[in-house]
Amino acid sequence: MSAIKGPAIFLAQFVSDKAPFNKLDTIVKWAAENGYKGIQMPTGNDDIFNLELAANSQDYCDEVMGICRDAGIEITELSTHLQGQLVAVHPAYDELFDNFAPKHLHGKPQERTEWATEQLKFAAKASERLGLKAHATFSGALLWHLVYPWPQRPAGLVEQGFAELAKRWKPILDAFDEAGVDVCYEIHPGEDLHDGATFERFLKAVDNHPRANILFDPSHFVLQQLDYLDFIDRYHDRIKMFHVKDAEFNPTGRSGVYGGYEDWKERPGRFRSLGDGQVDFKSIFSKLTQYGFDGWAVLEWECCLKDSAQGAAEGAPFIASHIIEPTKHAFDDFAGAEASEERNRRILGLKD
Repeated sequence: MSAIKGPAIFLAQFVSDKAPFNKLDTIVKWAAENGYKGIQMPTGNDDIFNLELAANSQDYCDEVMGICRDAGIEITELSTHLQGQLVAVHPAYDELFDNFAPKHLHGKPQERTEWATEQLKFAAKASERLGLKAHATFSGALLWHLVYPWPQRPAGLVEQGFAELAKRWKPILDAFDEAGVDVCYEIHPGEDLHDGATFERFLKAVDNHPRANILFDPSHFVLQQLDYLDFIDRYHDRIKMFHVKDAEFNPTGRSGVYGGYEDWKERPGRFRSLGDGQVDFKSIFSKLTQYGFDGWAVLEWECCLKDSAQGAAEGAPFIASHIIEPTKHAFDDFAGAEASEERNRRILGLKD
């Protein structure tokens, strides 16, 4: 069995225009001071990390790795969550998702999709230059507005939607395959890949592509009321990335899974800081260790109540306390005896 690495932290929710969160050298020092050994790198802010430059310059990648190394930090993965979302956008969401793209692409959905696809291919090459083996992203969604079957969905609609999604992602997956990097889709409401069944549909549509894998985040399973432990049992061979994020679900007679359009604080399903929610992390870390997951345990902070600074400070020791050092021998080895085929036959009562 392999050990889970960590603790690490996803920087997306912390990057800002204020020190120490506005420059790479200062934000990695902040992460190290809070007890983290790794960072998951967002790729939407050139002041922190220039994705296109990283795809084209080994010198730049060496410089970035040097800055991290000087702080005692390792880059765990790159993230293109926002760009991945833009690979597939239904027109109903065009105006909202324009915010994820550069201003010159606003109102230009075709050009926006082409830009997003190029960004993902940059991420494949940049990951290769950085020596990374996995990449975090979203799948995007053409079908999300149809998730609840009312009115009735026409026959073949879902299959067509996944065929189109696969058509857009196959060239990207091939680029990652060439780079030797796994694409890890965060299973997430709002994406066409939002549970096990939809991941299976996508996997079939991309011909079981070896680079189509999973970013496992149990918080999104709590909000959907999915069994996240059974999910690990079913899909552990495709789980290549792990977000450690807590959540809670407290339904009432007034609101449930859909949330009633309430703000996050008033929703039955809410993201919480580590240890404040309902996720059974002991069982999750045990299962992942049992199946030999040797990736990073990465804090993603999105609590609706607790300040981010407190959440980050509490997150590293929480993760460290859950990482299991796999045993190197069976607990009853002390009672063992030398084995041989002849002795085993005698024990079985077999005569020569």
